[in-house]
Amino acid sequence: MLCRLSLWAAGLGLVAMTVIVFAQVWWRYVLNDSLLWVEPVAILLMSWFIFLGSAVGVRESFHMGFEILLYVLPDRAGTVLKALSDLSVLLFSLGMVVYGWQLMARTWDSSLPVVRLPGGFTYMPLFVGGVLMSLFMLEHLLNRLSGRRAVDRPDAEDVLMSEA
Repeated sequence: MLCRLSLWAAGLGLVAMTVIVFAQVWWRYVLNDSLLWVEPVAILLMSWFIFLGSAVGVRESFHMGFEILLYVLPDRAGTVLKALSDLSVLLFSLGMVVYGWQLMARTWDSSLPVVRLPGGFTYMPLFVGGVLMSLFMLEHLLNRLSGRRAVDRPDAEDVLMSEA
């Protein structure tokens, strides 16, 4: 549910950014005027859909990984390597939470010009994305440790065969 909500929010953010950037182009070149708020809002929207989309990618196991060793090692070693990979992504996302919070707190008293939002809004996507990634990675780790099937990235062959 949380993953689907994040995906929808990221998609809506992408669409909203596309619309407002198109509006800026229209205002600039057709009406010979400019919308001052478009650039900061577009950057905020882009930050949101990047970090929300990244969290969804972590949940669905589309994050980066080095899987070459999984093909030559026994299955048990592969399970350990996958758990180590999940743990490293969890630690990285916890770093996003901690440092995102610190950046948000330190800049909250400043103001974003034109849109008049607290400066901390700039770093809020980093913090929220880190929280979501941490939750999703914790879910992966708990599933692996309990023996339940974790969501693993499908092989390219599996994807191609399912589309045929």
